[in-house]
Amino acid sequence: MRQRFSKDPKVERALSHSIRDGVAFSVQVGAGETYFSAFALFLRATAPQVALLSTLPPLLASLAQLVSAWLGRFVGRRRLVLVGCALQALLWLPILLVPLLFPGQVIVALLILLVLYHSTNNLAAPQWTSIMRDLVPERWRGRYFGTRTRLTTLTTFIALVIAGVVLHLFDTSGHTYVGFVVVFLGAFLARVVSTYHLTFLYEPEHASPLADMHISHWWSSLRQSGTVSFTVYFALMNAAVGISAPFFAVYMLRDLELSYLAFMLVGGSSVLTQFLTLTMWGRIADIYGNRLILLVTSMSLPIVPVLWLATDEFWYLVVIQAASGFTWSGFTLATGNLLYELVPRSRRAAYVAFHNVGTASGVFAGAMIGAALVPLLPELTVFFGDSTVASNLLYLFALSGILRGILAALLARRVRELRKPRREISAQSLVMRITGTSAMLDVLYDFIGKPPPDDDTES
Repeated sequence: MRQRFSKDPKVERALSHSIRDGVAFSVQVGAGETYFSAFALFLRATAPQVALLSTLPPLLASLAQLVSAWLGRFVGRRRLVLVGCALQALLWLPILLVPLLFPGQVIVALLILLVLYHSTNNLAAPQWTSIMRDLVPERWRGRYFGTRTRLTTLTTFIALVIAGVVLHLFDTSGHTYVGFVVVFLGAFLARVVSTYHLTFLYEPEHASPLADMHISHWWSSLRQSGTVSFTVYFALMNAAVGISAPFFAVYMLRDLELSYLAFMLVGGSSVLTQFLTLTMWGRIADIYGNRLILLVTSMSLPIVPVLWLATDEFWYLVVIQAASGFTWSGFTLATGNLLYELVPRSRRAAYVAFHNVGTASGVFAGAMIGAALVPLLPELTVFFGDSTVASNLLYLFALSGILRGILAALLARRVRELRKPRREISAQSLVMRITGTSAMLDVLYDFIGKPPPDDDTES
């Protein structure tokens, strides 16, 4: 069988199983993590509590990545990945039973369990990132992760849809909690399958991890590579996003009173768009570089939350979430590839941990700002349509958009890229390309499985 990404059979097998692991993991995300906020609202959490549940566990759990970077010196990267993922799978069981095990303190218990849930995953994350950087050849990095992410995004969409339908059916029959138990059990089984595929992970020879924690070597190499400016921009952008991100679910389920089915369709439109466009973004990254994608998507990120103020018509929300998915698919792919490229190999696991702690801190800070503003803001209705629904959360969406725009204008261009692009193109030309006929053709060719007719393929 033809090798797709490596001539080494061990590496090729590991990369193949990594894709299967990602597909299984995405079932956990789509059927489980996507509905954490909905589960909290079902347990009668308030809007500030939902923000806390969405952001404090990832922040506290991000510290486990620093522990992971230190433990990697003694127990090995692959072993930490397997232990962390197995423990995360087991934590689904107390999470789905939390109303029965802790009936008087459901929100506090859920908060603690989510901290442990994210901590176990973060125990594995820096080591997995470090191993995959070693395994994936640089020239295929954009295309490999584009392919992997495209498949995982499709699976996330399918899992999200199935879970939404299940919740809708159980909710309409008056057994909402049973519906959550069913979808969370599915997430548990998916993580078990994911952990099985991770047993095939191949750990090549690695530079001494002792260098990972040597502070005196960090600063000069990181400054030279541009990693620090990238992390600062990414953390601040996530802080701006965090002001609004935890409250979209609250707005839809509490204020607009959407059904679980409608909630699924709005969220699913974003995931589906990511699936349809990720291969296109991966191809652009391989040819024109990741920095250019970051610049282009940073220009559209500020627009996305502001669009929620126009109207609350259901199909309009579906459309703007689809547009959001298009932007976020490019931004996420570009920032992920830049992190792989900019971090020095000998200090990779520790810096990935540091980067993720900074990101989680930004998200938490933004969410806490949003939660603090909620009681102070007056209610507002959308600008167009006959809606009588008033929500002070709309102010947070506008504020998030304004801050995203300021950060993109001031800091995005400071992000560097070490790898020289195979071809040069201006940001304006790329915008014309991805919004014009060529972009639609790319999506069509990706969907039917044929190579594009232009020069994007490599011999």
